[in-house]
Amino acid sequence: MKKILFVTPPLTQLNTSYPATCHLRGFLRSRGFDAEQMDLSIELIQELFTKKNLETIFQTLALKKLTKSHKIILSQADFYLQTIEPVMRFMSGGDSSLATRFSNLDFWPDNKRLPDEDELEWAFGLIGNHDRATHLCSLFLKNISELIQQNIDPHFELIRYAESLCLRLPEFDPLEIELQKPLSFIDELMLNIFSKKISECKPEIVGFSVPFPGNLFSALRCAQWLKKEYPGIKTVMGGGYVNTELRSITDPKIFDYVDFLTYDDGELPILRIMEGAEMIRTLFRNAQGNIQRVNFDSTENIAFAECGTPDYEGLLKNKYLNLIEITNPMHALWSNGRWNKLILAHGCYWGKCAFCDGTLDYIKRYEKAPIELIVDRMEEIMLQTGQSGFHFVDEAASPLMLKKLAEEILKRKLTVSYWTNVRFEKSFTAELTYLMATSGCIAVSGGLEVASARILKLINKGITIETASDSMKNFAEAGIMTHAYLMYGFPTETAQETIESLDVVRGLFENGWIQSAFWHRYAMTIHSPSGQQPENVGAKWVVTIPGSFANNEIPFSTANEIDLDYYGKGLNLATYNFMHGTGYDVDVLNWFNPDK
Repeated sequence: MKKILFVTPPLTQLNTSYPATCHLRGFLRSRGFDAEQMDLSIELIQELFTKKNLETIFQTLALKKLTKSHKIILSQADFYLQTIEPVMRFMSGGDSSLATRFSNLDFWPDNKRLPDEDELEWAFGLIGNHDRATHLCSLFLKNISELIQQNIDPHFELIRYAESLCLRLPEFDPLEIELQKPLSFIDELMLNIFSKKISECKPEIVGFSVPFPGNLFSALRCAQWLKKEYPGIKTVMGGGYVNTELRSITDPKIFDYVDFLTYDDGELPILRIMEGAEMIRTLFRNAQGNIQRVNFDSTENIAFAECGTPDYEGLLKNKYLNLIEITNPMHALWSNGRWNKLILAHGCYWGKCAFCDGTLDYIKRYEKAPIELIVDRMEEIMLQTGQSGFHFVDEAASPLMLKKLAEEILKRKLTVSYWTNVRFEKSFTAELTYLMATSGCIAVSGGLEVASARILKLINKGITIETASDSMKNFAEAGIMTHAYLMYGFPTETAQETIESLDVVRGLFENGWIQSAFWHRYAMTIHSPSGQQPENVGAKWVVTIPGSFANNEIPFSTANEIDLDYYGKGLNLATYNFMHGTGYDVDVLNWFNPDK
């Protein structure tokens, strides 16, 4: 029987494992297959941030021309070398006794990231030593990461690798040029870890999960090494990046590195490859050197209820890091704590938003499973991991499913914490939000998008400002932290509508109905209703030739175009102040003219 090793390539979030490999391993193990997994992302970071490797970095830097701030860090090398391993122990939960020392500003040498006491007191209070220490340790690692990026490896960032190279990549050539360059210091560390795992595991197949652009280059580096050292091992690549960016790929060069690309939910495509059966939603290069698409448009899938329980074996010994890089309270949830990731239902129960990739299977195919099965999975995972916190990563969890979930958790008398993404609709009544809070719901995030009645209707969000405000109020009064996703730059949106949206957001913060928010700049994608029929939202494609490699974002033109950089700065400046409880009495226009 074939054996597969699933790999999460660097770099993803460092506080918890990305869920794809756990889901695939759980599914294959339920079918009797031998499957292992590794989180190469956290393993690389744990290897990099050691005294030994930091010493090597400082020795290299001594021979380089550095900026003033980096010269200061180099002059503090002894402090960094002495502190790096205690910091890593503390951030991975191995030595909490260091919290009091690390939370003291006087412990840390002066640097450009060091916050002042007032900012720390706002974010963590006077006695929040542990989170305060985590924040200061995160900034310490950010200093080292920037030092590495600017002087050792330009591709390195703390939670992504070569992302800027892969963000918009219509042709494969720039990536191939980078892949032909000598290995960097980071590459060598990564491949050393990877090679040991391959030698130990001895798989016939290696599957790379590539959820983001910041995972692609490292996945291909590993695949490149495999082709050279173990040419008999077959390689498979799937995940969010492949599903969204590479659906129309015509250049076969990527198959110099990987054998198969799989699309949409990975369970059935991987199962077919493991069985040697007829493939489904899979691309490979045929004997003639051309890309062959096998059953690419098939809608056949493993039923959601039959996908098995995610299996964390192989990841449990990893020392994941708690990070608090910025003091946004919702961002702290994303990056702090070892959350078990599950979904309540496959796809989105609404699935009509004009900006969303609603034509893709992971959104358009809405499929539920009995809530008893979902809570069974929760209990199994808690036994595996020893962690009782859950992040339900649904596109949007429906009010009905959350009601059933809360009732089942209370029925079983489980003590858990959970958070998820929702639509701010009228069904989130005071009664439902209280029930959710009682069962362990601590936070929700949801898209208010553009707080303009006209634009909300245009994007077919299915909510109004009034109903969204009511649901946010109910969440807040139940003690559930609420984060709002916001959008600017939607086609035909005027400057006045952008300003009015900010005023609505100001009111939500001032009332205490949201505690966190973030503005995203609208991007038109080829898989969204607005990308497929731009005229419906008042836009036109800017005609371009499709790329032979990655295609996703579409250039467009629209009426009422505004200076998005200018308004983006004002929106983010205002929202930063609102989150800190200030600026409510400032005329919203002044955020766009901060000198006034």
